[in-house]
Amino acid sequence: MSSESSRSTVPASPSAAGALRRRLILAAAGVTLILAVLLVVVVQVVLERTSSQAVDRVLSDRAAAVVADTGALDGRLVVPVGELGPGTVVYDEGGTLVAGTVPPAQQAEFGALAGASRIQVRHDVGGYQLLAVPFETSGGAERQRAVAGVVVVSESLTAYEDQERAALAVCVAAGLLLVLLTTACAAWASRRALAPVAAMARTAEEWSSHHLDHRFGLGEPTDEIRALGHTLDRLLDRVAQAITDEQRLTSELAHELRTPLTALQTTVELISYREDLDEELRADVAELMASCRTMGATITGLLDLARSHARSPGGADRRGQSQLLAVLAEAMRQVEDPSRIDLLTVPELTVGVPTDLAVRALGPVLENALRHGQRVAVHAHVVGSHVAVAISDDGPGVAPHVAEVIFDVGSTTHAGGSGLGLALARRIARSVGGDVLLESGTGTQTDPAASGSGRGATFTILLPT
Repeated sequence: MSSESSRSTVPASPSAAGALRRRLILAAAGVTLILAVLLVVVVQVVLERTSSQAVDRVLSDRAAAVVADTGALDGRLVVPVGELGPGTVVYDEGGTLVAGTVPPAQQAEFGALAGASRIQVRHDVGGYQLLAVPFETSGGAERQRAVAGVVVVSESLTAYEDQERAALAVCVAAGLLLVLLTTACAAWASRRALAPVAAMARTAEEWSSHHLDHRFGLGEPTDEIRALGHTLDRLLDRVAQAITDEQRLTSELAHELRTPLTALQTTVELISYREDLDEELRADVAELMASCRTMGATITGLLDLARSHARSPGGADRRGQSQLLAVLAEAMRQVEDPSRIDLLTVPELTVGVPTDLAVRALGPVLENALRHGQRVAVHAHVVGSHVAVAISDDGPGVAPHVAEVIFDVGSTTHAGGSGLGLALARRIARSVGGDVLLESGTGTQTDPAASGSGRGATFTILLPT
């Protein structure tokens, strides 16, 4: 099977084109979110520590005020009742309540602290923090005996916790706002920064492979984007020069090969007219004639392609118009056994390609299908701005490992094939803005002799309208 492979040009999807921008935006949002979370955690830790210190200070001040105003009389503690605030009580050295009222819900905790011999703190007792401070009164001016006692004070934590929750809500809201603003700024900045790159990608896609004379022309490389455009322009110059050299070499080689091939074909035809040939030799001569015709068609295709590039340096000449039925008729006339070709669905369509180039794109595919199948079916329909000509055979199909290299120049599974037919067909189709694709055909048979027993193969030739 004649084969050629060059990767078909697949336009970059919008999702792929914006992948870098999405990554930048997500990176900015992710970094900002991490920083916002860290900020919230730090603020909460600092606020919790500050609140704890504030509660300790309030309790210590209240206990110190009570101790300072407490005296002794006749061996008993004397506490000014007016100095006691809510949640403040005084016990004597025996643990008996002297002044103040113990909150009912905290009876057990206050009782446990009544006989404290050192400063004790109880955290978060039913939403309160308790502080027990043992003290001893001075004898006073009348030389009264000093009396020991314990002052226990409590402070509600509700107000402090409310402040912490409010601060947390504010921090979370500020963090989310920061993330949103950063994401929006990153989206705007990345869009502005990458807009020239996206424009260059769209422009390059529009140029395709047949506008080799176009350049970005962004000017002197004063920034990264202009430097990229300048580098791509130089790369395009080198690519265009390489393609021009290749086209010139192809044209020269085709011209050089055409004369000896014509002489060889004439000689083989003359030999075929001799009547003294046996059957085996006549079959060999027929095979030589078929090979000469194949090589002649290939060289003619190369010359047509070279002439079209010469007429239009940026690509093949697409100004011609052809009737698809006429193109198929000419292509069928050039194959060996057109009776095995069925035109099933071929409406009267016009392709924007000169007849000779359209025939050169269709002919090798028809020959390939006839070589591997008994019957060949042709369908045609419009796909967007192209006419799709589907050529299907009932042969063994294309093995998976062959499908990967089906369009490689020189790769062939047929003994008499040159490995140039499909390669040249695709090259000609692409030169006019079309393509040749293997749409389906991974058959279950691998023996070429088993024609008709596989699932066949379908090649689609796309030609611009």
